[in-house]
This record gives sequence, structure tokens and C-alpha cells, in this order.
Amino acid sequence: MKILFDAQGGDNAPLEIIKGAIEAREEFNIDIALIGSEEDIKSKAAESGIDIDFEIINATEKIENTDDPAMAIRRKKDSAIVKGLSLLSRGEYDAFLSCGSTGALLAGGLFIVKRINNVSRAVLPTFIPNLRGNTLVIDSGANMDCDEKLIFEFAKLGKVYLESLGYENPKVGLLNVGVEEGKGNNVTKACYKLLKDSNLNFIGNVEARDVSFGVCDLVVCDGFTGNVLLKNTEGVAMFLVKTFQKLLEETNIDKNESKLLIAKLFKSLDYQEVGGVILLGLNKIVVKAHGSSDAKAVKNATKSAIQAQDKDIIKKLSDVFMEEVK
Repeated sequence: MKILFDAQGGDNAPLEIIKGAIEAREEFNIDIALIGSEEDIKSKAAESGIDIDFEIINATEKIENTDDPAMAIRRKKDSAIVKGLSLLSRGEYDAFLSCGSTGALLAGGLFIVKRINNVSRAVLPTFIPNLRGNTLVIDSGANMDCDEKLIFEFAKLGKVYLESLGYENPKVGLLNVGVEEGKGNNVTKACYKLLKDSNLNFIGNVEARDVSFGVCDLVVCDGFTGNVLLKNTEGVAMFLVKTFQKLLEETNIDKNESKLLIAKLFKSLDYQEVGGVILLGLNKIVVKAHGSSDAKAVKNATKSAIQAQDKDIIKKLSDVFMEEVK
């Protein structure tokens, strides 16, 4: 498998991308290339005493998080995202991984890589830790305004994705302000009916506070609501770790034991353990990693790309959505 890493995107590029690529290649035995400013990649590697032996594709422009995504894709043709997605689209690589602008990556995916036939929008899925494992949230930031049909489509995308990962008949919940059927706004009420009348394993409305308890495997919502849920979950996780750390410091618990407890708690809440997710609905494997990813998170994000190829997720999604129009 050949994966192209965006060495421009993210808060810690290019150094942590380089380190993550080295770790991923060693652990997964895959071919990796880097795309970004060749001068910057080589100089940062040299400063850290790293001997670069990756193929490097030079990109002279950079898409910033402050750029308008669609405009940047059209104008910055020599950026890592545009150039990388173009190479992916032509089949020169099996996957593209980026910690860069989510908006630009999605826009580039739609304009360059293209959507799977009969899929309306590409989505950003995110795994949130729960007491039993992880809950998949779709959408978590790609599509801010959605009608009930679009959210219903998210459920179908998520079901296929989870089944390909080994979930049997995954439970689907609709994120809402209450569990009763009549709760919510016009969109959620209409979506409830679509989900209830489908062959999905729909368990009903789910409140945000229940997501981390693992009441369902998949939670669907519009991207605005999903992103608020995600950011709040991250904030609560950081609060818990810091509060727990403070409480342990105030007790007589052995320091080594307290460090071990904090490490275990942090690992159970750490986004770096998942690393990144595939953008569902595109014709190729595009993985979005967290913007503040370090080497560990970049390496772990690589697993999403490998998994997507091994499980043939793109074909499975294509087959499902093609079957629906017959």
C-alpha cells in the first residue's frame, strides 16, 4: 500500500508528520511519500537529526485554516492538499492523509476525488470513547446545514462503515434534546420517522449525555451539532484528567501509582489512540487526522487508511448506494 502524507497541514507540521511517517512505515510495513515544501521538510528533519529517505513531492503553496476552502482549492493548485488529492485521484497512491484544513480537504475531496455515485455529501465521522469502546458520530463538522434525508443518508454510510469494521447490526441513535419520539425540531422529527421506517437497527433518540455510555454504536446528526458534541466531549475529557490529577496530588497515594492511574485515564480519553478517520462518501481513501496531531496520532491515523483498503470500504459503500437506485 502507498500512502501520501501531507507534510504541510496541522499545528506540528512538518516535523511530527515526518516522525509519524517513520513510525507508521516501521510498524505497518507500507510505502509512504511526503508532500509539502521540500526545503522545509529537509531542513526540519536535519535540525532534529533525522535522515530523510522518503520520496518528497514539492508543493510551493500552502492552504491555511483561515483560507476560504473552495477558493483555496481553486487558486492554490500547488498546495499539498490539491496536488496530493490529484495524485490520489489518478491512482498514483492508495490513500492521502492530512492534518490540515478540514474544509479544504472536504472541498478538495468533492472537486478532485469526487463522490461515490448516489452519495449526496461526503461526511466527517469521528469516534468518541464510551464505556464499552467507541461510538461513531456522523456528521462531526463537514455539513453544517442538513435536512432529514441527508441525516438519514449519514446513517446508511455509518452502518456500512461500522459493519466493515466488524460491528454486527450496529445500533443507530438520532442525537436529540430528549429521548421521546416527539422531541426536537422539524428536521429531527422528520428524520426520526425515516429512521424508524427503515431496516436500520434504530434505537430512537439519544441525548448527548448518553453517548459516552455506549447506548448505541452510531449517532447521527447535522455537522454543526456533531461538532459541538465533539468539542464538548474533548473539553470534558481534559477537565476530568486535570481534575483527577489535582485530586491525586492532594492525597497520599504513591506517586508512581498516581502517574499510572492518570496515564490509564488519559489513554481512555485520548484522540491520539484513534488518530484519524476516513472521509466517508468519497471515491478514494482520504484520511483526516486531528490538527494538533503529534507523531503518535499521525501513525495511528495511518491505521484508518490501511483498514479502509483491507476492508474494501469504498467498494462496499459504492455497492450499497448503487443497489438502492436499481
